[in-house]
Amino acid sequence: MIISPVWSNRLTWSTEKPVTRFINSIVDIAEDYDAIVFDQWGVLHDGSAPYPFAIDTLNALKAKGTVLAVLSNSGKRAAPNAKRIASFGFKDMFSTVMTSGEALWQGFSKGMLKETRLFAIERDAGDAMEWAQGLALEFTGIEQAEAILLMGLPENAAENYCSAELKTALAKSLTVYCSNPDRASPRAGGTRVIAPGTLAHEYAQAGGPVTFYGKPHRAVFDALQAALGCSRILMVGDSIEHDIAGGTAAGWDTLLVQGGLYKNEFASQPASQVLASLCAKYDAAAPTYQIELLS
Repeated sequence: MIISPVWSNRLTWSTEKPVTRFINSIVDIAEDYDAIVFDQWGVLHDGSAPYPFAIDTLNALKAKGTVLAVLSNSGKRAAPNAKRIASFGFKDMFSTVMTSGEALWQGFSKGMLKETRLFAIERDAGDAMEWAQGLALEFTGIEQAEAILLMGLPENAAENYCSAELKTALAKSLTVYCSNPDRASPRAGGTRVIAPGTLAHEYAQAGGPVTFYGKPHRAVFDALQAALGCSRILMVGDSIEHDIAGGTAAGWDTLLVQGGLYKNEFASQPASQVLASLCAKYDAAAPTYQIELLS
């Protein structure tokens, strides 16, 4: 099932920091929840292969009757993400897949956003055209654009990627619609690449208008909970800023996977020190649980 959230920029959460419990297996706590929601990159796979034990773990959860879902800050729509997840070996596991790209598509589809001429910043040529199927949108150069679609970045893009175009956009006060709020994304071997959220936050700091879709903003969590039809939900992610803070704000329990976005930090410093530093950096409550890798 693929659902479409109604977007909101409302975001609040408690900064109280309860004691986080380290666990060895998510299977051990699964019966405490009606549904478990997973981030994609950094939790299920690293963009090139599934993490060790991830497929077996989800098969074990499925066998226990646990409802599983995905909530991803992907600029692409839900259907291609579901297909990509299945290609890594996670087949027929998830009842619901939701992405930030799906949320933005629905915003245009429902007439909530009025611009029709967009300048696209995408990972691969053609991503924007594929995403926009079914919408009355035109992709143009920056001079003709009414807004910017920031959905992806080429692999290993520099932080000044599209800086000339964004400078022009800033002068015109064009809104940037960022359908991937992540600032960085994990890759194989513990490396990281910058993600669209980095450019969006820099544009906002320069005074440009930015509209974010996806985690940690509350609407995607509320819409997913409504679709799941339950209240005892666990959010599993590798980002304090997006997965943990957003899940906490929604009233869900959370599980931080250490081996994703923050793999290098957890490998070189005491886990408690890394966790405290990250929570302070993002002014976020500590996760309910933490685990080395999904197992």
